[in-house]
Amino acid sequence: MASAAKPELRPVDPNFSSGPCAKRPGFTLDALSGAFLGRSHRAAEPKARIAEVIDRSRAMLGMPPDWRLGIVPASDTGAVEMALWSLLGSLPVDVVAFESFGEGWATDIVRHLKLPNTTMLSAPYGELPDLGAIDPGHDVVFAWNGTTSGVRVPNADWIAADRTGLTICDATSAAFAMELDWSKLDVVTWSWQKVLGGEAAHGMLALSPRAIDRLRTYTPSWPLPKIFRLTSGGKPIEGIFKGETINTPSMLCVEDALDGLRWAESVGGLAGTIARSEANLAAVAEWVDRTDWVDFLARDPATRSCTAICLKIVAPWFVALPADGQAKAAKALAALLEQEGVAYDIGAYRDAPPGLRIWGGATVETASIAALRPWLDWAYARITPTV
Repeated sequence: MASAAKPELRPVDPNFSSGPCAKRPGFTLDALSGAFLGRSHRAAEPKARIAEVIDRSRAMLGMPPDWRLGIVPASDTGAVEMALWSLLGSLPVDVVAFESFGEGWATDIVRHLKLPNTTMLSAPYGELPDLGAIDPGHDVVFAWNGTTSGVRVPNADWIAADRTGLTICDATSAAFAMELDWSKLDVVTWSWQKVLGGEAAHGMLALSPRAIDRLRTYTPSWPLPKIFRLTSGGKPIEGIFKGETINTPSMLCVEDALDGLRWAESVGGLAGTIARSEANLAAVAEWVDRTDWVDFLARDPATRSCTAICLKIVAPWFVALPADGQAKAAKALAALLEQEGVAYDIGAYRDAPPGLRIWGGATVETASIAALRPWLDWAYARITPTV
């Protein structure tokens, strides 16, 4: 039963947005005082800072040494689009869609790239499609973690080790919070604004030797704008993977990304950031288990995200409402928490079922999650009909 008493304890940080996400604990703008503002990103010292982001990211994620990693424009979206437009077209494509971004990649592949041999494997919010239906002779595009559905793939066992096609993985809300099986992946993308709390607009693109070989041996039939080009004269542009970005990055954001990486190293590196995210999921799960009005949107516990933690309201009065009534009630609950200054931006994604989405990435303190839980009960009691 939800409590009507207003809690006294408040989250240390009320920022639970799924992107841009909470800054690391203790962050102040003083951390960025060493940024090379007003300097060319091609000058030696600024370029070295950009390369440091690449090197620290590689090391923390345990990326194989023969992979290439570069900083690209337009956040994770830009990184995924670069991969789609540069690498697809030589083989049939399987697109895995269990939330809005997967559906978006499918739209780009079918309607804009117009690839005829495309199969979409879809599932409703809260579920995964049959991953066993993936053809190892096809290229496959999928999200490791559904930022808008709170569903993640539990592992990469469904990807064939002897595959012919490339696996293109959108890992923006998984990188630094979940173990990625690099042996089963060929393209991995993410942005700075998720698990380590960086600023928006910069993406990361990681390519395996198999993906690099595709760049060398295949030329798309469509024109590529400069911002998407990964090759020149039929060869990969190696400078992209050494800090020579395609367009001008923000050196303030570069400094901020380094601050986040250094913080992550200080809490135990990848093992530490994964543990922090899993602890946040556990704190939510403990509350859900003893709360009768809410449940996870992800049906299978093995697929529940530890970053984008999506919840649905299951109270009979709520379920009986029409869709617009459910949306209105869920928004009212989130608005109450925002008005109290205890939780910002925790409403479900606009295309997802009405409910809540609590970011549990590494920069969120588990103590803040614990403090939020009674406030969720309080807000729910406020929106519950009295008759």
